[in-house]
Amino acid sequence: MNIVETYTGHVEPGGDATRRTLDALTITKLSVGPMDNNAYLLVCRAENEALLIDAANDPERISDLIGHGPDRPALRTVVTTHQHQDHWQALGAVAGANGSNTAAHPLDAEPLPIPPDFLVEHGDTLKVGQVVLEVIHLRGHTPGSIALLYRDPAGHPHLFTGDSLFPGGVGKTGSPSDFTSLLDDVSSRIFDELPDETWFYPGHGDDSTLGEQRGHLAEWRERGW
Repeated sequence: MNIVETYTGHVEPGGDATRRTLDALTITKLSVGPMDNNAYLLVCRAENEALLIDAANDPERISDLIGHGPDRPALRTVVTTHQHQDHWQALGAVAGANGSNTAAHPLDAEPLPIPPDFLVEHGDTLKVGQVVLEVIHLRGHTPGSIALLYRDPAGHPHLFTGDSLFPGGVGKTGSPSDFTSLLDDVSSRIFDELPDETWFYPGHGDDSTLGEQRGHLAEWRERGW
């Protein structure tokens, strides 16, 4: 698989992966499956251990992303951001092939094709090698949707939002109360807590920053989606 080392946050369906290299962590983004799902491979540079966010589809492409040589990272954990089927089609294959533990929020665990090894709640942490990721529960897109936050000590925060936050709005919800719940959580647990420089990585499509989106929160609330 070709991996582009100039990271912009854009990947093409079926195309190249793209990698961002931080001091302690690499973040590699790949589009998989017919719904243009993003899968993110996080690798601790010190220990060569990896965590995958959303084994959404195309297990062969995800395997190619991890690599096949002796220097490939050890995939310790696969995190599913929420219960929707397009985010876990390759979960069993990827976790089984790599002997990985799996993690999800308890409210979204039951529909998954394999039971999670770890259940994570708001405020919990997950580790990839020496790197710590914080779990943020965002209620509304699904009952147990989560985001993962890496606070880079050498730079800005990095936030993996699943389908709860996109450039242009929050994720799809099934009722006005779910929309209010999601926007309230995104506002209080993300925008109120993190700086404009925070780069976020959604479950589909291109990345953005909180600063680019912050001024639209009132507009989103007024339009109701």
